Amino acid sequence: MHWARWFVPVGLIFLSLVPVIAGSSRLTQLAGGGITAENARFFDSPVPVLIHIPTVTLYLLLGSFQFVPSLRRGKRGRTSWHRMAGRILVPAGLLAALSGLWMAVFYDLPPLDGPLLLILRLIFGSAMVASLSLGFLAVRRHDYVRHSEWMTRAYAIGIAQGTIVVVTIPWIVLVGPVTELTRALLIGASWVLSLAVAEYVIHRRAQTSPRIPHAPALPIESEPQPL
Repeated sequence: MHWARWFVPVGLIFLSLVPVIAGSSRLTQLAGGGITAENARFFDSPVPVLIHIPTVTLYLLLGSFQFVPSLRRGKRGRTSWHRMAGRILVPAGLLAALSGLWMAVFYDLPPLDGPLLLILRLIFGSAMVASLSLGFLAVRRHDYVRHSEWMTRAYAIGIAQGTIVVVTIPWIVLVGPVTELTRALLIGASWVLSLAVAEYVIHRRAQTSPRIPHAPALPIESEPQPL
């Protein structure tokens, strides 16, 4: 059924709503000038957050459609939607990850954000930058399989900001409010869960399609693999 192919992007958009809504709220606060103890760090240095929120929003929402097979195939002589979107997604993803790393290092830690969560953010933020870079280098070599794998991992790290809600709400309902330690562990678990799903998708993809480690340059309409 044709509508079944939209399950994945719709699910990803649903997960994206959490960071997108939170980011929109943050931008509204900055525009309105309502300074509080919780958001003062953003007013002191607004540029990174003004880069981070729009690029994260673009990366998550536009990136969700990279998993629709029909959008990866372009008509003969035309650039596919997948390729055009990728030219936007790579710089957007890099700006989102690098600005997030900057904020993690230089902004004051808010309540319940301790050293462990800072370390996890640096690890997974750096992993996202590395995945995007390796994915870009792979497609430059026309290695579309590796490109797909690394881009899938990068998106999984980004979408984990939405997965946090899936992991945290059951904890709050069953156990109670989070502490500095449990918050760090739950957010870390969200990244691990997202990457585990990504690896499952990569594994299933490898089982259902021939693996060509270094494919020659292909015509646009023959590009395999998402992201």
